[in-house]
Amino acid sequence: MADPSSYRPRPGEIPDSPGVYRFRDEHRRVIYVGKAKSLRQRLANYFQDLANLHPRTRTMVTTAASVEWTVVSTEVEALQLEYSWIKEYDPRFNVKYRDDKSYPYLAVTMNEEFPRVQVMRGQKKKGVRYFGPYGHAWAIRDTVDLLLRVFPVRTCSAGVFKNAARTGRPCLLGYIDKCSAPCVERISPEDHRELADEFCDFMAGRTGTYLRRLERQMGEAAEDMEYERAARLRDDIGALKKAMEKSAVVLADATDADLIAVAEDELEAAVQIFHVRGGRVRGQRGWVTDKVEEITTGALVEHALQQLYGEESGDAVPKEVLVPALPDPVEPVQQWLTDRRGSGVSLRIPQRGDKKALMETVQRNAQQALVLHKTKRASDLTTRSRALEEIAEALDLDSAPLRIECYDISHLQGDDVVASMVVFEDGLARKSEYRRFQIKGFRGQDDVRSMHEVITRRFRRYLAEKERTGEWADGVDGTETGDDPRPVDGGDPRPAAEPYAAEPHVAEPGADGRALTDGPALKDDDGRPKRFAYPPQLVVVDGGQPQVAAAQRALDELGIDDIAVCGLAKRLEEVWVPREDDPVVLPRTSEGLYLLQRVRDEAHRFAITYQRTKRAKRFRAGPLDDVPGLGETRKQALIKHFGSVKKLRSATIDQICEVPGIGRKTAETVAVALAGAAPAAPAVNTATGEIMDDEEGAPETTADALGESVSAGTPDERRGQER
Repeated sequence: MADPSSYRPRPGEIPDSPGVYRFRDEHRRVIYVGKAKSLRQRLANYFQDLANLHPRTRTMVTTAASVEWTVVSTEVEALQLEYSWIKEYDPRFNVKYRDDKSYPYLAVTMNEEFPRVQVMRGQKKKGVRYFGPYGHAWAIRDTVDLLLRVFPVRTCSAGVFKNAARTGRPCLLGYIDKCSAPCVERISPEDHRELADEFCDFMAGRTGTYLRRLERQMGEAAEDMEYERAARLRDDIGALKKAMEKSAVVLADATDADLIAVAEDELEAAVQIFHVRGGRVRGQRGWVTDKVEEITTGALVEHALQQLYGEESGDAVPKEVLVPALPDPVEPVQQWLTDRRGSGVSLRIPQRGDKKALMETVQRNAQQALVLHKTKRASDLTTRSRALEEIAEALDLDSAPLRIECYDISHLQGDDVVASMVVFEDGLARKSEYRRFQIKGFRGQDDVRSMHEVITRRFRRYLAEKERTGEWADGVDGTETGDDPRPVDGGDPRPAAEPYAAEPHVAEPGADGRALTDGPALKDDDGRPKRFAYPPQLVVVDGGQPQVAAAQRALDELGIDDIAVCGLAKRLEEVWVPREDDPVVLPRTSEGLYLLQRVRDEAHRFAITYQRTKRAKRFRAGPLDDVPGLGETRKQALIKHFGSVKKLRSATIDQICEVPGIGRKTAETVAVALAGAAPAAPAVNTATGEIMDDEEGAPETTADALGESVSAGTPDERRGQER
């Protein structure tokens, strides 16, 4: 626990101007970001007598080891910078709203030649119009099904669209008049885009004009005795009215507004948002947060506004935002919203009438969401706490292991040997901290030696971090045992441990191939939670006594004696600890055993996924993959121009230069690389046994072209050989 007086700025150092400040802990991680109209006055509040501080604020200032600030011109700039830093650094003591679900939107891809109506989730894309969010995807599909009768816009995927265009036959919706079938040119691109615009106008709330137009057309058709057309228009009007009934009118003046309500207690807060467009509720969403700092309702509203509109612009920010309490001060927030929209935004508390009644409804939803969240979390927290306590008791630990790292080795009969590291914090997976390794210190199959190498490399990086930041005084050379400086798989130089690309992640140290002692390769001064700098309380290895002994030996060699080690053997689910001849047997109903199994299984999944990816990449590799600086686009251009690698190998440098985008230097590099590569084995027609050459259209097998072999056996047999 740090003493705030040890890092308190000297009198007169802090400027009396608007700005944003950051508190950092002893590992240089940013743990809190705040803004202030006057930095001097705000920061002085943190360095008073600890007894006068709120308990959460006291915890923050005693966890911190330094404070720094950035001066800005206006409070609006401070608000924008604060939002950017909170998003970037993810400080542990700031309010962080978490969506209680991934909300679906009705999206119209106006950035395509033929706009498509579909359900979308996640990050919003440029050129796509969004409506919602909706509570359920089926609600979107029901609405679209009603509207397609009137607005037959394309809803099919790109693959279905291209297949229909190739065959000249539309899909089922095209035959039942729920799609205008642009795939077979029943409608021009201009007319289809106009249809999509009308669909968007209707969804945006401009319904009255369109309904009146249809009613007028229905009357004209009836007068002209075109009764079938009049009947179709009547049914269209009925479908539109049915779709409109799904969202009742809540504000009679056709207002566009967002209503935000907050329900809170001492520990948590729930936020509910109703999106009202054209007087109708078009979407609803909710967030829940832990109150890790002393914060008012107005500040909670401010953070909610940042979360809601931080990435939005234009009409996505409504003209009116109704809240239960105003931020203090309110002017910078209102100006920030106006800048995001591009026109005036009213931020106020509703006082009377329909808007106040609707706000009460939103408030009830927020209160129910908080109660439901606390009911779910109470059980979850109890279970996870009991699991960590059981592990600590079984392994004789001083405290519950809040951070657990698990390691697993995976290979296929000794080929493509890789390892995984997964992290669980407070009993929950922390996927942004996952890491994966290539075993390069030796070749062949040796799980014990592989485990020793991985643990050594991981914790050598931890010690290098401590030495670089001054937390550890002994000498560490910072080099990687077994790291190969040459390019991996013919690509750019990479480290022995690669970042995980399939999950949300941050790059690991050395991703540019530099030694660990290089300062730029270990950038953690900015406070981003990215490195191997955080030690676990418990290391779990997938295996029995030999793997546990290897992991413990690696830690002993590095002089680390404050991290516990255990292993979980698959056969009997026994927990092995170092220097013990007998395992620790946890009851089958133990929550601690269940947590260790989850950690072990996640490490195994992560490792075997990476191993399969590497194996598939190796089998797909070709001789052009070894050419430095030759990207996928130019490789495809070369193959398309010459037809095959065999013909490219026999081409002259001048002939290679004829390919668009290939200069003479690149052509010389390609020619040299192909001259040194082994030629492909001849292709064989498996039906006739006839040997085929490239002129007959036989492609070269990329594995043979590299001189590599594919494991024999059926797919099931190969899966059984995987570790």
